[in-house]
Amino acid sequence: MVDVEDKLAYFQAITGLEDADLSTEILSAHNWDLQLAISSFTTGIGDNDHSQLIPQDSPSLAWKIITLPISVVSASLGLVTGAIGLGVWVLSRSFGILGLVTGSSNRSNNDSNTPLVSLSAAASEALEFVSGFEKDYGITRPDFAVQGFMDALQNSRQAFKMLFVYLHSPDHPDTPLFCQQSLCSQALADYVNDNFVSWGGSIRASEGFKMSNSLKASRYPFCAVVMPATNQRIALLQQIEGPKSPEQMLAILQKVVEESAPVLVTARLDAEERRNNSRLREEQDAAYRAALEADQARERQRKEEQERLEREAAEAERQRKEEEEAQERAAREAAEKEAALARRRQEKAMSLGAEPDKGPNVTQVIHLSSDNSSVVLKSRIKLFVGIFVLYKVLVKFPTGERKERRFQSTATIQTLYDYVDSLDCLNAENYNLVSNFPRVVYTVEKRSLSLKEAGLHPQASLFVEVEA
Repeated sequence: MVDVEDKLAYFQAITGLEDADLSTEILSAHNWDLQLAISSFTTGIGDNDHSQLIPQDSPSLAWKIITLPISVVSASLGLVTGAIGLGVWVLSRSFGILGLVTGSSNRSNNDSNTPLVSLSAAASEALEFVSGFEKDYGITRPDFAVQGFMDALQNSRQAFKMLFVYLHSPDHPDTPLFCQQSLCSQALADYVNDNFVSWGGSIRASEGFKMSNSLKASRYPFCAVVMPATNQRIALLQQIEGPKSPEQMLAILQKVVEESAPVLVTARLDAEERRNNSRLREEQDAAYRAALEADQARERQRKEEQERLEREAAEAERQRKEEEEAQERAAREAAEKEAALARRRQEKAMSLGAEPDKGPNVTQVIHLSSDNSSVVLKSRIKLFVGIFVLYKVLVKFPTGERKERRFQSTATIQTLYDYVDSLDCLNAENYNLVSNFPRVVYTVEKRSLSLKEAGLHPQASLFVEVEA
């Protein structure tokens, strides 16, 4: 009869309860009857996710909880803890010793046992055991994992299988016959490989010796079926001591598989459900992220479009203001120019003085405009010889308007320029007065000459030639 502590650990392993106080109360309420407490607990759960019942007619299922020494736990790749209750196994944490070759041995490649990477001490022992066993008994055998015990236990948890353990005592007289006739029989080897993860170890090696002590092996050959449990423990489902025939071994293992099937199936379904839920959450998260990224992209595009429109509006407003300012500036400059021209005409008109009366030394000049196709203002000066010398100016503009004026014969060429400037008929500022026959351009150097000195009598014709 197991003690109170083992009963509590066993109850927690089977039910998956982590609350030790609650587990103790349930066991106390059932007078520490494990089978009754488990049956009551699982029946009371009803339609809960953990409603799968443990077979009640089999005291051999998880009948003993064994705490593994830390040397075994830490000797392999990782520390595995789990809860075997209604199919729930939990992997809690791992201690890393990297460089382990995992998986079962490949029989077609067993001639080469050189590892590709560095092995842990436990894995090295497992590799040495598998090589020696195959050398002694052939390749028809269980596929013993070439790794430490804890790593094999972890693989069984991940594969939702139980772990078949064989402790090899090479000095025991029953060992050769058991290995040849039973363990290496085709039927038993195939059944073990199909339904279990296998691990074997020699009791001469460190880990095999420690496992023989943990499992309290008293007779050899020794086989056991275990599962991972909580807190560095394993659940011992079945142990087989002493020589057994292949038929006896198959019967025992088939019964264990049959009794454990509900737990393993439920564990597999729960794991698949967790994987599906995890995958669904990942897909939902991915869809949410994609939708969020699409929304963010649309928002960025909207902001960029809004910013572009705002920039274009600002640019259009700037151009409009610049055009308005340019128009205002042009209008202002035009007004200033017009005002300057008006002042200039006024000044020129004032500088001319009053038109002289007819008399001697008075010139009357006639200015005739050209045709409308060119910007030319023609002047014709006629001299009438008599008592009075008259120069009468007649100015005809493209609009058909005419202007006349008399000048003293002593008036300068500049006076004629001033007269033209004073008229509100010519907008050009740069022009020259020119005579045709002979062609003479009255430039700035000649403007100080009098009309008489310029040879503009007894008769002459002048026209205005606008500079390009």
